[in-house]
Amino acid sequence: MGSLQIPIGMRSSSLLDMSCGYLLKELQMIWDEVGEDKFEREKVLLDIEQECVEAYRRKVDHANIARSRLHQELAESEAELTHLLLCLGERSVPGRPEKKEGTLREQLDAIAPALREMRLRKDERVKQVRSVKGEIQKISAEIAGRSTYEESSTNIKIDDNDLSIKKLEEYQNELHRLHDEKNERLQKVEIYICAIRDLSATLETEASMIITKIHPSLNDLYGISKNISDDILKKLNGTVVSLEEEKQKRLEKIHHLGRALSNLWNLMDASYEDRQKFSHVIELLSFEPSDVCAPGSITSGIIQQAEAEVKRLDQLKASKTKELFLKKQKELETTCNISHMETPSTEVGDIINLVDSGEIDHIELLNAMDEKIARAKEEAASRKVIIEKVDRWMLARDEERWLEEYDQDENRYSVSRNAHKNLRRAERARKEVSKITGLVESILVKTKIWEAERQKVFLYNEEPLIAMLQEYSNLRQEKEVEKLRLREKKKIIPPPVAQQDNFYVARPASSNRRISNRSINGGYGSASPLNRKLSRGFNNNTSYTALGTSLRRESSVIIKNTWP
Repeated sequence: MGSLQIPIGMRSSSLLDMSCGYLLKELQMIWDEVGEDKFEREKVLLDIEQECVEAYRRKVDHANIARSRLHQELAESEAELTHLLLCLGERSVPGRPEKKEGTLREQLDAIAPALREMRLRKDERVKQVRSVKGEIQKISAEIAGRSTYEESSTNIKIDDNDLSIKKLEEYQNELHRLHDEKNERLQKVEIYICAIRDLSATLETEASMIITKIHPSLNDLYGISKNISDDILKKLNGTVVSLEEEKQKRLEKIHHLGRALSNLWNLMDASYEDRQKFSHVIELLSFEPSDVCAPGSITSGIIQQAEAEVKRLDQLKASKTKELFLKKQKELETTCNISHMETPSTEVGDIINLVDSGEIDHIELLNAMDEKIARAKEEAASRKVIIEKVDRWMLARDEERWLEEYDQDENRYSVSRNAHKNLRRAERARKEVSKITGLVESILVKTKIWEAERQKVFLYNEEPLIAMLQEYSNLRQEKEVEKLRLREKKKIIPPPVAQQDNFYVARPASSNRRISNRSINGGYGSASPLNRKLSRGFNNNTSYTALGTSLRRESSVIIKNTWP
């Protein structure tokens, strides 16, 4: 039991000494028994000693190697820990000893937990970086338009020397940017696809075929992720631009056809039913390309129908143009005749020949006629008040002529069937005649104002109205002078002495002489004043010579009417 209290090193040494001494004694006993000489004994002992030294040397060398290995492991652990701290961007790790204490193995055991912790952190960081970089490469491949992408982690290269949080955040920011770019591209693709579908619906073309032709992934029927590369976006944009240009061309063509239809309808006075068939074409005249979005608005079928209608109407245009031209010429002549204006000269036969030969523009011809009619109506409107007064003057002149003829009739007071009617008409005629002077003066004033405003002569049936009025006024004044002269002459000549027996004679028979219908109804039954000369009736001097006789007969009739 006392040997247990001896230290391990001393105990092993003492045991070795005891073992070596026992064996040496046993060897000497053998040598003594054998009779080995001393020289051999010394040589064997030397060999034994040499072998023991070599055995110790080997053990020492092994111990040195083990110690060096421990030093190397410790240094490598320290270096690895430092490298991990640098790679992960951390300054320290909890549990790492600040001072080196204890044996090499104790130092290794002390640093091992921190090293394991950093290794775990590195593995986790590598996984995070690999995941982020994998997403980056995947989205980059989608943006680049590569349809095949290997998701194997072996294809993802990671820089082990920079696994810091900052680097990870850079990767995450890059991934976020790529996500935004991907979403933006997807939105652009959707916008382009919607535009293609809308334009195709408007133009009535197959949108699915157009989209599939650009790339099959854009068609939802294939069920694959959409290609969002720059090349696809460029093709989509080019397709949209091409469809918009086609839409612009079709709309311009429809505008051209719509204007042509409108002109032809107006030219040919088309019915409401004919116009209603192409009302949608006319409605598009006020639309810009951006305003046209209804499906089937500008299809090729609509254009073809409009073209066919324009062609059909174009073939009927010549005959209808001649008809409308003659109708407008008649309207122009009617307007001018009503207002007693001169009708603008038009070579109708030459124009008809030009229409038949196609050497004159139909629209321009009818527009020119419309302008003539408009000018004629405008001038007629400006002449309306004057013409109305002139018509009243003409009627008053007719009454004046009838009254003159009536006054010349020696039997106007005779008892007849129409005598009382003529008397009443004579009263009305005298009232109208009394207004002629004021009426003529009013016409003169308004005519002069009209001529001053228009800087032209007011013609009535191709004769200056003012000259006509002045001539009439002069003739009327001459009549008045002649009347006064006759009255004065009558005062000088004594009246004849009537016989007493003849005063109470029987009532004379009704005279067979009648005032003709033309005289009695002068202004109403006579020819139109358009073809009547103003001087007609003005120089009839017989009316003035019979004035005295008519006055005497009026007095005799009054006496006769007093008979029982």
